[in-house]
Amino acid sequence: MADKPKIELELNPRGIPKAPFVDNVDDYIGTKDGDVEGVIKKFQETSAKYRYMELNLQQRRKALLAKIPDIEQTLGVVTFMAARRAKALGEPEPEEEDAGSDAGSDDIDALLDGEEDEEAAAKPLTTLFELNDTLYAEATVKENGQVGLWLGANTMLMYPLAEAAELLSSKLAGARKNLTEVVEDLEWIREQVTVMEVNFARVHNWDVKRRRSAKGGEEKSLMGEKEAK
Repeated sequence: MADKPKIELELNPRGIPKAPFVDNVDDYIGTKDGDVEGVIKKFQETSAKYRYMELNLQQRRKALLAKIPDIEQTLGVVTFMAARRAKALGEPEPEEEDAGSDAGSDDIDALLDGEEDEEAAAKPLTTLFELNDTLYAEATVKENGQVGLWLGANTMLMYPLAEAAELLSSKLAGARKNLTEVVEDLEWIREQVTVMEVNFARVHNWDVKRRRSAKGGEEKSLMGEKEAK
C-alpha cells in the first residue's frame, strides 16, 4: 500500500505554520459519519497553540517597546560624550550613528553649542544622576574617554566611547528589527486564529445540518411504519 504524500505546511519567516482552511467540509471530514468531535477538538487545540504564541509575542513586544527607548537614551548620552571629548581635544567630531531619529542629534548639537570653545568643553561635566523615579543627585563626571555599560546579570564593562556607540547602535538596530518581526508575527497569528474560528463555525454548522437531516429521515421512517400498520 503506497504511503500517503506528506502535506507540507506553509510557514511564515519565523516558522509559524499557516492554518489550513476547510473549503469543503464533506471532503475534510471524509464521510457523513465522520468523527466531527475529533475534528473540532483538533481545531480547539490548534487555536489554543496560536493563542499561546500570541500571548508570548505580546509580552515580547511589550519588553522591546520598553527596551528600545532605554537604548536610544543611552546611545544619545554616549554620542554626546564622544562629541564633547572630541571638541575638547580639538579633534573632528565623530560621525553620528544612525539611530533612526533626528531629535537626538538636535539635542546633542544644542548642548554642544553651549560649549563655545575647547577650554569650556574640557571642563568637568556636571550633570544629574537618577537615583530613583523622582530623586536625582548632582555629580561631576570625570571623563577619560571610556564609559561603563550594563550588560545584564549584574555585569558592567568599560568601553571606549567609539566602541560603546557602535555596540549600542548594533543593539538598537537588532531590537528594532526584532520588534518589526514580532509585530509581523502577531498579525500572522491573528489571521490564523480567524481562519481556525471560521473552520470551527463551518464544521459546527455542517454537523448541525447533518443531525437535522438524520433526524428528519428518522421521523419520515417512523411515519411510514405507522402508515403501513
